[in-house]
Amino acid sequence: MFANLASDLRAMPRPLWMLFAGTFVNKFGSFVMPFLVLHLTKHGHSPAKAGLAVGAYGVGHLAASALGGWLADRIGRRTTIALSMFTGAAAMLALSQAETFSTITALTLLLGAASELYRPACSALVTDLAPPEKRVTAFAVYRLAINAGFACGPATAGFLAEKLFIWLFIGDAITSALFGVIALATLPDGERQRGDKADWRADLKQVARDREFLCFLLAVAPITFVFFQMTASLPLHVRDVGLSSAAYGVLISLNGLIVVICELPLTSVTQRLPARPVMALGYLLTGLGYALTAFARDAWTLAGTVLVWTLGEMLASPVSLAYVAGLAPLHMRGRYLGMVSVVWALGLIAGPTWGTALYAHDAPQLWALCAGLGVASALCVWVGPERRQVEQVP
Repeated sequence: MFANLASDLRAMPRPLWMLFAGTFVNKFGSFVMPFLVLHLTKHGHSPAKAGLAVGAYGVGHLAASALGGWLADRIGRRTTIALSMFTGAAAMLALSQAETFSTITALTLLLGAASELYRPACSALVTDLAPPEKRVTAFAVYRLAINAGFACGPATAGFLAEKLFIWLFIGDAITSALFGVIALATLPDGERQRGDKADWRADLKQVARDREFLCFLLAVAPITFVFFQMTASLPLHVRDVGLSSAAYGVLISLNGLIVVICELPLTSVTQRLPARPVMALGYLLTGLGYALTAFARDAWTLAGTVLVWTLGEMLASPVSLAYVAGLAPLHMRGRYLGMVSVVWALGLIAGPTWGTALYAHDAPQLWALCAGLGVASALCVWVGPERRQVEQVP
C-alpha cells in the first residue's frame, strides 16, 4: 500500500506541489469564519442573526461558484486564483473594521464571493496536471494541504480569539495575499477555452443532458447542509455544554489532524474501489457523526463524534472530486467543478441559516435531521447511474 502511495506521489509534477503549498498557507490562515458565529453572539447579536451573517457568506459563495468555474476555463487557473486571493484579503481587512450588522452582512457576502472564485480553478488545475489514474491521490494530497492548514489554523485562532480578535482578521488577509503571490509566481494557467467556443448557454445545455452528473449533484445537496453545521450549530452546542472557544478550536483542528494522518493511506485503498459505494458510506458516516452530537456533553465525547464524521469526509471527498473530474469534458472541467461548488454554496447558505434557527428552536431535531440527510445522500448516490468516463486527450 505505502509503496504504491510513494509511487503516486513521485509522479506528481512540481506545479502541483506549489498549488498544495499555497493551499496550505491559505487554509492555515482561515481564522475568522470558524469563529464568526461566536464573535457575533459575544458582541450582542442573536444566534439567528449570526447564522444569517454566515449565510450571507454562503450567498457570496453561490454567486461566485459558477463564475469561478467559467473564469478558470476562460482566463486561466492561475489568474483566477490570484484574483480570488487578493480580493478576499481586501474584503477581510474591510470586515475587521465593520461595526453595524448590515455592514458585517454585506462584507461577509463579498468575502464569500471573493474566497470562492479560486476553488473550481484549483480543482481544475489538479485535474489538468495529475495523470488520470493518480487523480484520487492528487485530490487527497490537495485535501491534505487544506486540512493540514485547517488543523493548525483554528487551534491557533481559538487562543487568539480569547485575547484579541483583530489579529484573526489580519492573519487571514495576509495568508490569502501570500497564496495570490504564489499563484502568480509558480502556477500554470492550465487548460483554457478560447474565442467563440466559450458559449456558456451551450455548456449549460450540455450539463443539463448529463444525467450521471446531475444525479451526483442531487446526492451531494443534502450532505452539504450537514457538513456546514461544523461552523454553525456545532460551536453553539460546544458553548451550551460549557466548553470554551479554545475547546471548539481544538475539536475543529482534530478534524484536520485526522485527515492529515489518515486520508492519504485510506485513499490508496479507496481509489481502487467503485466510487459510488465509497461515497455512499462516507455520506452515511457524516450524517451519523453529526447526529451523535446530540448525545455529546463533554470534550471527549465530542471528539468521538468528530472522528465519525471525519471518517465519512475522508471516504467521500477525494473520491467525489475525482469522480466529477472523470465525468467532465476536457474543455469544461472548470465549469463542472464550478457546478459542484454551486451545490456546496447552497449548503453553506442553508446550513448556517436554517441550522442555527432550528438549533435555537429544537436542537435534538436538528441532529436527527442530520442523520436523515446523510441517509438521503447515500441512497441517491448509490442508486444513481453507473459511473462513466469521458476522459479526452488534448
